[in-house]
Amino acid sequence: MSMLKDFRAFAIKGNVVDLAVGVIIGGAFGKIVSSLVEDIIMPVVGKIFGGLDFAAYYLPLNGQAYGLPLAEAKKAGAVFAYGNFLTILLNFLILAFIIFQMVRAINKARELTARNEQAAEAAKPVVPPEDVLLLREIRDALKKQ
Repeated sequence: MSMLKDFRAFAIKGNVVDLAVGVIIGGAFGKIVSSLVEDIIMPVVGKIFGGLDFAAYYLPLNGQAYGLPLAEAKKAGAVFAYGNFLTILLNFLILAFIIFQMVRAINKARELTARNEQAAEAAKPVVPPEDVLLLREIRDALKKQ
């Protein structure tokens, strides 16, 4: 039963819950970025480079005809699907850049919060502990005698 209690304590810690929420939101955000790349950016890039579906660009490696759709070419033999790889690479770069910007903004907010807390702490008047005040009263009383 000790292992079950340990697991329960681990599972309800804030960090584990935060991680779970981050993974869920990250998955959803990844789908948004994938759609952005596949549905908006890559068609424009494909149009610039002379085709409509950039992800369908490939080089046949088994001597099969080049005009086949990518799925059929893969069934016929090995292909070098560079268009699909470039689409996924661009997806990763955009996602990494957005996450970098988010982390950068969070770090700046934490830094600003820390500076504000330090300024508030420095502005507080320094009140000596009660025992020090009591000792001062005793000292002053002894000086009067």
